[in-house]
Amino acid sequence: MRIIDLIAVMAAVTVSGGMFAQTVQGSADEGFVIKAGDVTMTISAKEGGKVMSYKYGDKEILSQLRMQNQYGSTFWTSPQKEWNWPPVTEFDRGAYTAQDLADTPNQLVLTSQIARKLPFQIVKQYNPDPKGKYIRVAYTIINKGDTERKVAPWEISRVVADEEGLIFFDVPVESITPAGLIPFKGEAGASWYNFETGAQDRKINADGKGWLAYAANGLLMIKKFDDLTPSQPAPDEAEIQVYVNQGKTYIELESQGEYKTLAPGESLTWVVDWYLIPLKEKAVPSGKLLDLVRKTIK
Repeated sequence: MRIIDLIAVMAAVTVSGGMFAQTVQGSADEGFVIKAGDVTMTISAKEGGKVMSYKYGDKEILSQLRMQNQYGSTFWTSPQKEWNWPPVTEFDRGAYTAQDLADTPNQLVLTSQIARKLPFQIVKQYNPDPKGKYIRVAYTIINKGDTERKVAPWEISRVVADEEGLIFFDVPVESITPAGLIPFKGEAGASWYNFETGAQDRKINADGKGWLAYAANGLLMIKKFDDLTPSQPAPDEAEIQVYVNQGKTYIELESQGEYKTLAPGESLTWVVDWYLIPLKEKAVPSGKLLDLVRKTIK
């Protein structure tokens, strides 16, 4: 896909169905706020185009620690071995350019600088669902180099470290790797993890079913994305990843898209739908909670 087609791609991923009742407001200097029903998402163009806050009413679901690499939701290219550490500045924490809201009613479009370490440029498009059910985030990676490159999209969301927080996704616990590193439990055919303290940083990989969920603080956050086959992620990566830091101050919910070859000037676009709904009862592993997720993202 050539860069000239980018506008058409972005239009294609925009939620259809009439005029938006939701709002997109703000500026690059002050930050942007997107509302979808009772949900509010705050994005900083100055700080890597990050999602800084994601709330239902006044309840927050993302980490607000404000320590580097421990808060909000960011976006990287995959595989990590292409850039090692720290994250690529232009994608993760450099300033993004915001398209004038007058030109893109009820959507926010942010564009990164071209990275010095990797010949890519990132475009992030945020759209509120017209019915207020979710906020759609479309990530576009453009190959700005002069040779073919392989790359995959990667979203990283740091969540509130709630003592009763519950991470879960639709995959048998036996298929998680490395086995036993993070003590997920199997229930109703899915994998479930309640926060606990470990002596080291830990990370697992899993081949999911196109969604990843987190329940805490009376809320249920669900990320919906493309369901990949085991061969589609980048080498040594996975459709779903969970990272737990040793201090249990934050946890990362990570999802990745398909690893693709891009010719010079070509791009790929990957979509993640963010849901956030209230929970009336304490979240416990159950078929009932799985049914709620499936009904919500249907």
